[in-house]
Parts: sequence; structure tokens; C-alpha cells
Amino acid sequence: MSNDYALILRTNGEFEIIEWPTDGHLEILYRAIVCDRVDAVRISPKLTMWIDDEGLITEAPINRSATILYALHKEPHQHYVGNVVITGGADHEGETLGLTKDEIAALVEFHLTFACGTPIPYQRTK
Repeated sequence: MSNDYALILRTNGEFEIIEWPTDGHLEILYRAIVCDRVDAVRISPKLTMWIDDEGLITEAPINRSATILYALHKEPHQHYVGNVVITGGADHEGETLGLTKDEIAALVEFHLTFACGTPIPYQRTK
């Protein structure tokens, strides 16, 4: 099964499945997240969340789904904000892998059934 996809989780609860080509990743991330600088957050060895590197500074809206997805894998230490892109992990050369259709289906099921109705486990302080 090919790893040709990524998942955009938007702050308004919408999601989009996109193709993850073999190159041009930065341009795809900038366009999907709507930013100029990205950062990778490793959720697990097979799951990476790409975020706006300046999202907290610019006070972008909280992304419930991204925050809860992270919290299911690791102790949350912040809210994740803005649109995010979920990809696979990295290969042995450090190249970002896409997700399979089955992995995308599991993430979409999570998004639709769990994240949309669960309280955020971390409270933001100013």
C-alpha cells in the first residue's frame, strides 16, 4: 500500500485529505497550513504533525483535533493552534513519509468520532 497522502486538520473542525508527492513538501505545507514557517512535532515514530512555527505568537485559533491527537500519545504541554498537516514518520534518510489510505481512514474516524466532542485536556494561560 502506498504512502501517498496527508491529512489537513483545520481549526474549524474541517479536514481534507491531500496527496503527498515525493518532493515539494515545504510548498505543500506552507499552502495547507497558511504560513511561512513550519515546525514538525513528532507524535509517534509513524506520525508527524506539521504546525505553523509562529502560530502561538500570532495567537492563531486552537486546533482541538490536533491538540487531542497529540494528547492521546504524549502528555500535552500546550495547545496546538492553526491548521496542521499530519503525515507519516521519516524514512532512513530523514525524508517525510506520507500516510496510507488505511492510516488516513483511522485518523478521519478519530477526528469525526472522538476529537470533535471531547474537552481539550490542557488549559492555555496568558
